[in-house]
Amino acid sequence: MKTNKKLLATGVLAASLFAGQAWGAVSAEEAAKLGDSLTPMGAEKAGNGGEIPAWDGGLSSAPSNYQGDGIYVNPFPDDEPKFIIDQSNVDEYADKLSPGQVEMIRQYPNYKIPVYQTRRTATYPEQIQERTRNNATAVELVSGGNGLDNYEDATPFPIPQNGLEVIWNHITRYRGGSVQRNVGQVTPTENGDFSAVKFEEELVWNRYLEDYEPGDNDNVLFYFKQAITAPARLAGNVLLVHETINQVKEPRRAWIYNAGQRRVRRAPQVAYDGPGTASDGMRTSDNLDMFNGAPDRYNWELIGKKEMYIPYNSYKLVDRDLSYDEIIQPGHIKQDLARYELHRVWHVRATLKEGERHIYAQRDFYIDEDSWQAAVIDHYDGRGELWRVGEAHSMQFYDQDVPWYAVEALYDLLSGRYLVLGLTNEESNPYNFGVERRSRDFTPSALRRSGLR
Repeated sequence: MKTNKKLLATGVLAASLFAGQAWGAVSAEEAAKLGDSLTPMGAEKAGNGGEIPAWDGGLSSAPSNYQGDGIYVNPFPDDEPKFIIDQSNVDEYADKLSPGQVEMIRQYPNYKIPVYQTRRTATYPEQIQERTRNNATAVELVSGGNGLDNYEDATPFPIPQNGLEVIWNHITRYRGGSVQRNVGQVTPTENGDFSAVKFEEELVWNRYLEDYEPGDNDNVLFYFKQAITAPARLAGNVLLVHETINQVKEPRRAWIYNAGQRRVRRAPQVAYDGPGTASDGMRTSDNLDMFNGAPDRYNWELIGKKEMYIPYNSYKLVDRDLSYDEIIQPGHIKQDLARYELHRVWHVRATLKEGERHIYAQRDFYIDEDSWQAAVIDHYDGRGELWRVGEAHSMQFYDQDVPWYAVEALYDLLSGRYLVLGLTNEESNPYNFGVERRSRDFTPSALRRSGLR
């Protein structure tokens, strides 16, 4: 890969590439760049002198027609595509796309990439920015990299020195502290037919519990509960996860409530390449949120930083005037509804360690510098062939200062099928931030009580 000389000149990439086996905290002198030449979260504040503008604080104010009800309206309704990347010109732009994106364009005549004006909308609350600055000189990877020391909250490595630190930034990134959402997941057949599976999900960080006291469950990063509400044959099944910070000390804890059996069972299969919930085999457990869980089965290489067209400000995909039928098409979502922008991303390559097992032998991650969210991930099989392409259509939740995903799509190039998770167009009360939960709400006994039938 050719590394952009302008990016090298910032010193950020150079430090990342040559820091070797550094495993954590940077010097106070390096950390002083946060809020100066770097944004408070570690991105380059300056633009590129062209399509990418300087970061000016992000989008923290809601448009006047937003009702404060978790139904997010488009703050840029008048924006139009600057140009379209399709089969006629993909070679011209291939250096700013992932191999998976290029292959999607080549394989599907209707798959196109509408490129819009770049708007650096990502931002986080001031307390998250402040904790991130503190983390820069304090947080370290545990031996082997499968956990964090001296970590409590926010982004652990705003000035990353290796690929694994970039991945931990994605895994731990702030998503509102405590949130409940109602979303749909679809796995269309090759001809586009689908039946939606609907989830009620809760995601609560340990320190945001109502009864949290310092030292309580201090190895728990967050609690996640996912209840299926439709279709009827699956309704009532519930997944509970306690995600740990130091996974050497203690791996993820997971339980499943089976409504038909009225039983709660430990669920060690909810990890790595175990099957994703109600996904018809179209995603693994660690495909949720683009990537989640323990990173210990892979070697992580920081390839560098590059400019790339990634999904961004994807407000059209949450438009309440759209039905799921208008979004879901054979082979891929309706790309006229997608929005791509040129942003800087960290490119990290994960290769399966010798002796470890996973259906993906290699994964190439492209992580947005402003939000630390995975934007695109290319997945390769054991033969080294490109298999699945993940795209996260992100947006800024402007009333919460939270970057997150409108929808996640995972395309299978071999089967011609795909999965979309996070659909909200037909859901009532799609997002509710600041929900009040206590530790007892995320116990196995609470899971049993939450069964719907």
